[in-house]
Amino acid sequence: MQLKKEITLIRDTPATIIPAGDECIIPAGTIVNISQALGGAVTVRTPDGLFRIPGKEWDALGKEIELYLEEKLKKESTKLEPESFSENVVWNALKECFDPEIPLNIVDLGLVYDLKISEPDASKKVQVNVKMTLTAQGCGMGPIIADDAKNKIQGIPEVKKAQVDIIWDPPWNPHMISEFGKKELGLT
Repeated sequence: MQLKKEITLIRDTPATIIPAGDECIIPAGTIVNISQALGGAVTVRTPDGLFRIPGKEWDALGKEIELYLEEKLKKESTKLEPESFSENVVWNALKECFDPEIPLNIVDLGLVYDLKISEPDASKKVQVNVKMTLTAQGCGMGPIIADDAKNKIQGIPEVKKAQVDIIWDPPWNPHMISEFGKKELGLT
């Protein structure tokens, strides 16, 4: 199935304004265009701008689109073969987090600067600390992206706690995008 070009929201829909990060309600009857559907959220464009609609609100896009997006998300998450816990498992979890404006995960976008994993405690659980940045300091989506990263990491059974801090030094620039990311974005 191809995503429809224009979709009419069937109910008032909680969303996040991109890039401000403010919560809002997009009214029922608003015509939206899906610009990306990655990592459990959908970015839509309306005449008023860009908005991020979380997975729990996908029913507002209509049953057919909701089912398609849920199936797409399921396929994305089953691509990864189960493996025993390692740093690579955490990196893969972070690769499931996407910038809502750029169709690329935060790792390949070069936003993750540091990842530290503690030694396992008595219950064999670890703490993960991540330092990341954003493509622009004024981006109000920072807390939302960081919270998404934290939730993906805490979804790993061996992780007791995750902390994701946003830092600004060094400032992000496009040279930080991975070679894979540059190919995905058509920059090479």
